[in-house]
Amino acid sequence: MISRKLHSQQMRWGPEVDPLRIGCGWEPDDLAKPWLLVESSGGDSHPGSVHLPALAGQVSQGARAAGLATGRYYCTDMCDGIAQGTEAMSYSLASRELLAMAAEMHFRTGHFDGWVAVSGCDKAIPAHLIAAARLNEPVIFMPGGVMHTGPGDISVDRMGELYARLRRGEIGEAEYRFHSLTAAPCPGACNFVGTAVTMQIMTEALGLTLSGAACFPTTAPEHEKLAQETGKRAAGLISDGICPEQIITPEAIENALVVHAALGGSTNAMLHLAALAEAMGFDFSWQKVNEINSRVPWISNLRPSGIHTADIFWHAGGVPRLMHEVAEFLDLSVMTVTGASLGENLERLKVEGFFIACSQSLDQFSLDLRDVIRPVSDPLEDRGSLVVLSGNIAPRGAVCKRSAVVSGMMSFTGSARVFDSQQAALDAVFSGEIRAGDAVIVRYEGPKATGMPEMFYLTAALASDPELNEGVVLLTDGRFSGATRGPCIGHISPEAAAGGPIAVIEDGDLIRVNLEKGDLDLVGTKEGNKSVDEAEELLNYRLSRLQSRVPPERKGLLELYTRLAAPADQGAGIRF
Repeated sequence: MISRKLHSQQMRWGPEVDPLRIGCGWEPDDLAKPWLLVESSGGDSHPGSVHLPALAGQVSQGARAAGLATGRYYCTDMCDGIAQGTEAMSYSLASRELLAMAAEMHFRTGHFDGWVAVSGCDKAIPAHLIAAARLNEPVIFMPGGVMHTGPGDISVDRMGELYARLRRGEIGEAEYRFHSLTAAPCPGACNFVGTAVTMQIMTEALGLTLSGAACFPTTAPEHEKLAQETGKRAAGLISDGICPEQIITPEAIENALVVHAALGGSTNAMLHLAALAEAMGFDFSWQKVNEINSRVPWISNLRPSGIHTADIFWHAGGVPRLMHEVAEFLDLSVMTVTGASLGENLERLKVEGFFIACSQSLDQFSLDLRDVIRPVSDPLEDRGSLVVLSGNIAPRGAVCKRSAVVSGMMSFTGSARVFDSQQAALDAVFSGEIRAGDAVIVRYEGPKATGMPEMFYLTAALASDPELNEGVVLLTDGRFSGATRGPCIGHISPEAAAGGPIAVIEDGDLIRVNLEKGDLDLVGTKEGNKSVDEAEELLNYRLSRLQSRVPPERKGLLELYTRLAAPADQGAGIRF
């Protein structure tokens, strides 16, 4: 039996601990076993979390069979989809910080020896990653999996586009209502490569899950078995003393960036991986992001940049298959929660016939592996999905999902249309005020201004209009949903609320974007073009006259977050 490493300390400092655990329904024998925290974001908040309490129960069952005593703790997450388009979205990144603190508090105050993170969506997974880094105690992740696609091949990622079409009178109320009631047909994360699915994949790519755990279809009976196996493996991690500092290394984070480039993942991952690196004490370099995306091809034909859904990706072999395809770009020596290296894990799967079985699994969908995951020799694009831009508008950088941009918009010069909120810009789109050739600027939506909400409805409205999708760029110090398509550049840093140059862009300024070179610059005004030095001089002059913006009154969590938020390029976390 594994011994409980903290028991003698608890008896010395807290003799009440044992009777209080008995009061929770534990057996006397449990007190001498290692204690495992099963930390879940389960709750009735959204489909990605509603099934997690049952999944946490399966994790506990597996852990108990392996000789552990378990405590299930909960702190549910908010749903970006439910909050979308309202002021509630300002709480999204703040909620990541809250959940990370809750997990840290649960572990420390419960005197646990190790833990399992059971989470599936946008902010809960990053929160648990940050907590894992802070705690540096044995941990394994159990991703919550994905839902099926709704009728008519409509899933949640298409609802913003359908809403925009409804507003323009292109579809009727009945059609819109039908899809609104069927786009999320069962529990699980939204079934496209948005932030939730991206972060499930990033967690596996980091080596923190069992092989094939990300994007598991939630209705598959094998999902419960995987949860039990995850609980059992937690016992091995505690026994062997394997902690995050041995797994979440700079090399592992680079591996995750390689997978992200090949995947076509959400831009939000750059916030969350940066926050994870900071919690681990590593530097996170957007230059490294660019370097990796310049040499790693995009090979995953998945929504929103491609065709297929996340459950199809899992049937194609999921993260192991993707990593197998890009193995030449990976550090295969990194440690994983299996106790073996990444290379050893992939070799074991190959020997066991995993990759062959996955290819056969696609037969039920009349698909071939190469319909979903292309070989490196024949990619969707020779480069990765992201590009990091910089220039006089974004001295510290900005991010664009290049894989979601049509080829004709890789280089663009247009006239600035400036808005100080997403709603004002959205109203302008719906009223027909935005025309091809405009560079739509949405500012004061960064971490310190409003908490950095997503520009979901605005991007959907632009993407659903062919003229605007192929003739307008969107620039913001806010961020985007993982469902975003089109030339959308976010995370502009420094943000307007911190006195960044985006705060002094004026209507009519000429904005140049080059996604090939990674350039983002003001290059002129209504009066005409300006040289590099003239543009710099103009921006500095305007910044010297910039009036401080008084933020709206806030209370509680949002006030704390906006006051203490780090810049986007450093993860936008609370920094005390």
